[in-house]
Amino acid sequence: MSLFRLDSSIRQTDSVSRAVADTVTENWVAANPTGTVVRRDLAVDGVPSTAWTDAVAGGPTPVDQRTPAQAAAVALATTIADEVAAADALVIATSLYNFGTSQHLKTWIDLLITDPRFAPGRQPLTGKPVALVIARGGGYAPGTPREGWDHATPWLVRIFQDVLGATVTLVEADLTLAEVVPAMADLIPLAHQSATAAHALAATTGKSFATTAV
Repeated sequence: MSLFRLDSSIRQTDSVSRAVADTVTENWVAANPTGTVVRRDLAVDGVPSTAWTDAVAGGPTPVDQRTPAQAAAVALATTIADEVAAADALVIATSLYNFGTSQHLKTWIDLLITDPRFAPGRQPLTGKPVALVIARGGGYAPGTPREGWDHATPWLVRIFQDVLGATVTLVEADLTLAEVVPAMADLIPLAHQSATAAHALAATTGKSFATTAV
């Protein structure tokens, strides 16, 4: 079996989304020691911002008529699609940036969908488990002052669950900035509770994914 993991936090250290995704990964490996983990880190190996437009233009263009940029973009889209298609389970780890999805994760998803296998309507991930690991600096739950400000999580669920057909498990850690923002100091206990719950769910999710095969 194989696990594909995508990281998109811009922080290499002290990243909550990476730490929670580590818990998913470690438990998957512990339960499936002969399995393979394929990783892509968008903070290290980012997708060029022009790749999507070049792939959209290059896809329907005959191979011998593509520009070098179009050829490179289509090849990258194929590689990305190969990584996702080959996986038995996926972990997508990200943070909420400016109340939405980061540019590099959005570009990765847009580029993935240019591959014919992932075109809307095909649902190529039907039955495959996907863990969406979301870290949010604040609180956006119902009843909070910023309820409805999280525009990333609903969209990501829509893409992976409704467009691509995956079975999505949402693993969320909230209030991650409580310990560094003085105005949030009173929320530190709630932040710790959220982190503990996220890691607990991540552990059970990793174990579950290790025994799930499509």
